[in-house]
Amino acid sequence: MNNTLIILDSISDWKPYYETDSIITAGDYLHNEKLSRENLLVINLCSDLSYNSEGYYCSLLAQARKHKVIPNVDAINGLDCDSTLKLQGLVKKTCQTFRVSNLAGNGSPHSLEIYFGDCEDPALKRLAKFIFDQFPFPILKVTFSDAGLTQIEHFRTMSLGELNEAQQTLFANAIDRFNKKIWRNPRNKKPSRYDLAILHDPADKLPPSNNSALNLFVSEAKKMNINAELITADDSARLMEFDALFIRQTTAVNHITYQLSQKAHLADMVVIDDPASIIRCTNKVYLKELLDREQIPCPRSHLIFRTNPTSFEELSESLGTTMVVKIPDGSFSLGIAKVSSPQEYQLAIIELFQRSSILLVQEYVPTEFDWRIGVIGGEVIYGCKYFMARGHWQIIQHRTSGNPRAGSFETLPINSVPSRVRKLALKATSLVGKGLYGVDIKVVNDQPIIIEINDNPSLEHGVEDKILGNELYRIILREFVNRLNTGEYM
Repeated sequence: MNNTLIILDSISDWKPYYETDSIITAGDYLHNEKLSRENLLVINLCSDLSYNSEGYYCSLLAQARKHKVIPNVDAINGLDCDSTLKLQGLVKKTCQTFRVSNLAGNGSPHSLEIYFGDCEDPALKRLAKFIFDQFPFPILKVTFSDAGLTQIEHFRTMSLGELNEAQQTLFANAIDRFNKKIWRNPRNKKPSRYDLAILHDPADKLPPSNNSALNLFVSEAKKMNINAELITADDSARLMEFDALFIRQTTAVNHITYQLSQKAHLADMVVIDDPASIIRCTNKVYLKELLDREQIPCPRSHLIFRTNPTSFEELSESLGTTMVVKIPDGSFSLGIAKVSSPQEYQLAIIELFQRSSILLVQEYVPTEFDWRIGVIGGEVIYGCKYFMARGHWQIIQHRTSGNPRAGSFETLPINSVPSRVRKLALKATSLVGKGLYGVDIKVVNDQPIIIEINDNPSLEHGVEDKILGNELYRIILREFVNRLNTGEYM
């Protein structure tokens, strides 16, 4: 059975309610790594759930710690994407089914406050439950632009501090009822047709696939009776024309790539990268918690917090005097600094804390190259050695003038990749999902360790396809076909 833990900005926020040992502040939850070993049901009542806030990280780490959490990160990010547009039609249909009309009486906007899927007005309880199933938040205020409640104007979450005495009673009763219910999984999705959108950004200086690779995806898809089309963010309004979405643009959560992935997922499309993989892979804080929990070998690391950063001296006791400081969602060697002194450390965290309230500090593990193991659907499909840029400690060196400089590479047959490297890549990706991943692995003292799991790995003509050639593209396309045939969308 799950024990319940309620996360608050401050313990004083719980003053109107009965005393309980189940409350904890956001700061205490983030710092308490021992909680990852407990089976918890987490209710996140932080007032700020915006991207990279402490409230956001509470939900993110709750998922990494295998806690059941409301709201989860999918729900939080869902409020920022245009999935609301899809919901409009569903709400209209649902309202007609419930025969809800003229509730506001005078045609003015009507607001509905939903507490864990419940509300005060008996006539709207089924509608409140329906909206809660789409956007599961503890407290949600939904404003409709018409009296018949057929058009949503906007959503917003509410904090405990906004509730008056009557609303506090409604909330208290709702959370008590909710805590006794069973958490449900989404229903299975249905298979669809064979039209594939390949999202890319022609202006991207470091795209995950070069033009030759993109064209090969299109030409190989045609041979397989798949209508593949290259699209950009400007074509997002056309997304519903397709049955599947393949993202070949650098992904991020607070970005159009995640918004389109979420939109495709909600529309019953096959999508790679799926929203869950984007969340899990693009955030190094999530990966650290996940890998630590599952005891996957990786560099020693610590989380540091803007509100109370750990000193260089304290970190160096366990990580050594040379460390790497990372923002959670950096990519292509950006948002990373190597530090070897208190002064360098202080300058680095001042700069990087402007981009995130939490940073990851890892021990520095120098190697001549990193393995990149490509995995899709739980199978290894390629293995490469990515060598460090000449005279630099990273694979890509970003220069103040000119284009970034990358190190050399070597692509090997899969059976030439050490089996322990392949096995570790498969074990790590099995914790994330069944999508397309590129696993970065270093071998230190003959032992492989995970550096990162990339949800949007490089697939360049002349590099990753050096051994398999066009078959590499067909393997990935067959994964889309298999999912469309079986209805296994994630």
